[in-house]
Amino acid sequence: MAARILLARHGQTEWSLSGKHTGRTDIPLLDEGRRGAKLLGERLHHAPWNGLLDVEVRTSPLVRAKETCELAGFGDRARDWDALMEFDYGAYEGLTPAEIKATRPDWLIWRDGVPEGETLADVTARADEVIDWARSADRDVLLFAHGHILRALGARWLGLDISFGARIRLEPTSLSVLGWAYGEPAIERWNDTGHLG
Repeated sequence: MAARILLARHGQTEWSLSGKHTGRTDIPLLDEGRRGAKLLGERLHHAPWNGLLDVEVRTSPLVRAKETCELAGFGDRARDWDALMEFDYGAYEGLTPAEIKATRPDWLIWRDGVPEGETLADVTARADEVIDWARSADRDVLLFAHGHILRALGARWLGLDISFGARIRLEPTSLSVLGWAYGEPAIERWNDTGHLG
């Protein structure tokens, strides 16, 4: 069996609801985010997932991802991994895209990066580390993390520059699956929020 990556974005937070760039600031889940995490867990513990008994589980160490993992029922199997932390947004931490574009009208994070934060090359290296690890054994992996790093993983799984992440949005508490088609890396499922009803 070729390894697949199941991606779970953390539940809703106050900053994700308002569109603020939330990198390393440790924001807790809202009640809505906790409810979504439980619904995601219910989904993954029923057919066809059946609890994903053979997967390795990793989570960002930031509270919004760890809490999502725990509420979904995978906390006892998960290991923290710094490679899954969100972008370090530097000077843009806590700002909305509209606030940033007020001074940089043509700004796009996937092309321009951020001042005083993590470079796009750094994010690419982290994403590649995760992809290499996931492909290192014949088992699926389940990752609980954040919107931009998960979009970077999607791009790098396909062998594309992380700028492709601009074209694959992710909602809070969404489920995505990176797998294979005809022996090539493929997106099997993306931004699936069906469990939220």
